[in-house]
Amino acid sequence: MDACNAWRAIEEISLMFFKGLCTAFVAVMLTATAASVCEAQNTTDWLANTYGTNTTRAGNVARSMWVAPEGVIYTSSMWDENEGGIAIYQNGQNSGSIGAQGEFQGGAITGNATSVFAALQFNSTYGSGKVGRYNRTSHARDLLITVSATTTQQLADVVTGLATSGSLLYASDFPGNRVRVFSTAGVWQHDISVTAPGALALDAQGNLWVAQQSAGTVIQFSPSGTRLNTIQLPAKAQPASLYFDPSSAQLWIGDEGPDMNIKLYNVSSTPSLAGTFGVQGGYLDTTAGIKGQVGSLRFTRVTGIGKDSAGNLYVLNNPWGGTWDLGRNGGTDLHAYDNTGRQIWQLQSVNFEGNAAPDPATDGAMFYSGMNIYSGTSGGTFVANTVDPITYPSDPRINPADHERGEHFAQLASVNGHRMLVAEGQNTDTFYFFHFNAASGYIAIPDSTLPGTAFNTTAPVRNGFCLDSKGDIWAGLDKTNVITHYPLTGFDANGKPLWGAPVTMPIPATITQLTRIIYLPESDTMILTQGLSGSTDWTAVGQRIEVYHGWLAGNRSTPNPVINLTSANAKSIAAAGNDLFVGYVQTTPNIDAFNLTTGKLDTTLIDSNPNTVNVGNDVDSMYGLRAYLRSTGDYLVTKDDYNDASIVAFRWTPAAASTAAASTASTVNAAKSAAVSPFSAR
Repeated sequence: MDACNAWRAIEEISLMFFKGLCTAFVAVMLTATAASVCEAQNTTDWLANTYGTNTTRAGNVARSMWVAPEGVIYTSSMWDENEGGIAIYQNGQNSGSIGAQGEFQGGAITGNATSVFAALQFNSTYGSGKVGRYNRTSHARDLLITVSATTTQQLADVVTGLATSGSLLYASDFPGNRVRVFSTAGVWQHDISVTAPGALALDAQGNLWVAQQSAGTVIQFSPSGTRLNTIQLPAKAQPASLYFDPSSAQLWIGDEGPDMNIKLYNVSSTPSLAGTFGVQGGYLDTTAGIKGQVGSLRFTRVTGIGKDSAGNLYVLNNPWGGTWDLGRNGGTDLHAYDNTGRQIWQLQSVNFEGNAAPDPATDGAMFYSGMNIYSGTSGGTFVANTVDPITYPSDPRINPADHERGEHFAQLASVNGHRMLVAEGQNTDTFYFFHFNAASGYIAIPDSTLPGTAFNTTAPVRNGFCLDSKGDIWAGLDKTNVITHYPLTGFDANGKPLWGAPVTMPIPATITQLTRIIYLPESDTMILTQGLSGSTDWTAVGQRIEVYHGWLAGNRSTPNPVINLTSANAKSIAAAGNDLFVGYVQTTPNIDAFNLTTGKLDTTLIDSNPNTVNVGNDVDSMYGLRAYLRSTGDYLVTKDDYNDASIVAFRWTPAAASTAAASTASTVNAAKSAAVSPFSAR
């Protein structure tokens, strides 16, 4: 038994004690250059979800909500990778789900004592515009109701509102410009003509309230369909959700417009504004927080409102930031308040199929995804949403027409007090650039796109992309057979990064199909991957990885080492310090760490805490891994977990980390941290 195996045979010794023994042993027995040695076990944590296991986690991208009197909450999503599209919660806990992962459209849900009614997703058999009725006890669908004549719409919402009262079901047929009334047994009763109907609510007299989101109005109809009162909301308001509170006879209106709050109207006679709930301006308010900062009353988009019989209030937010389904929907953010308005719990799942890049300016204390900012451990804290749809309505992250919808993956750099963010999709050939400044707080300001006019190219980036720690860009533009280097030259007065003319470099002859590029400027190390032999799949890493030390110094033809992977399923790589991290698709959730000096396997990052956190199945995204070497000498590696709608964080301290490497990391990262605090100019 060799030294490493001898140590691993006593794994039950505490991690701290183990690290101390292993480090001492290595220091005595090995030289500083023998880097592939006995490694301490990693720890495992997670971010971006209140809970970390597949049975407890908050579901993905809840877009509508219904609350039963006993406090059972039902939310509907267009896609949830690991459970049914209707998620069930009570007392802040996951209580199961209904249906299949892609069964529901997500935009409308309601219920009564026995059933839940939800808008269904397009289906190749019955098309679109349908509502399913589900038994609340058995969870089985027992009725299919046709609401709209539109049958071909596959993404946009067709049924945009649902409500029940007694034995009646009301459904908004958006393209049909009508609200349709059925019995809860699915028998059509009559229609109410209304342009572009949305969210619905019924008051104590049986009157129907219909939101017209784009018009900023809410219209009242009598039970027979006669038009009564109209509430005209303030300019630019967008009523996205409705709830009638019988205890106060008030209509609660969730406003998705610039106010980002809930408006309370007395409706027992002529409607009048009685008050509001939530900070005016929501997460974009700057009077009581930093622009972009989320919180208990700093709402994003209020897409669901409800109360239980005890008077507890539930508010569902839908954070801004596109997903692959509808382009504008960013996650689940559910808050519960007691009858005094005090928050009592929250459930959050604010990413799907995305990563989180450790922030070098805070030495890895904060994390940036393509849309959101997190901090902490054990679920982390949802700090901010970086999308501002009011100031930047053309932000590609919320543009439904953008072909790269779902830019939840991030690369991050901090240079001379400036943070730079690149957002990209799951398997992408287009990259979006953003910067931050003090005036915009946490909001990421859109800059440019690669490929795009700012970089004078239309070639997609299919042969690797890297934003390095110095802010330089390295791109493998399709069919150019070169590596293109855009050096950062500085920043303009608003903090926008500026790049110089591109410098092209030949791809080494030993790389016949380049698929990934990573450049580490601190050590002048270039890492290039050779695609799979005989394959045209430019999204795969391949099995041959070449490491060039002294790339800019002139070594562009002699790789040392060459890492030959035994698996053909490598999907994502990341590097920091002296290690390369490799994630695999369709095989394992574990992450291999290879030494950049020797090419040997240093360690495999595993789930060290399976009772508290699941690490998912694999890495099925090109840039799903991010890696950072903290000033303390430990590595922080984050991984996309699409199964549990979260982000896994591996923390690992190499037992044989040299004093020189730790000292270098400390010096570099301390300087970065001093340059940018979490609340300074970004």
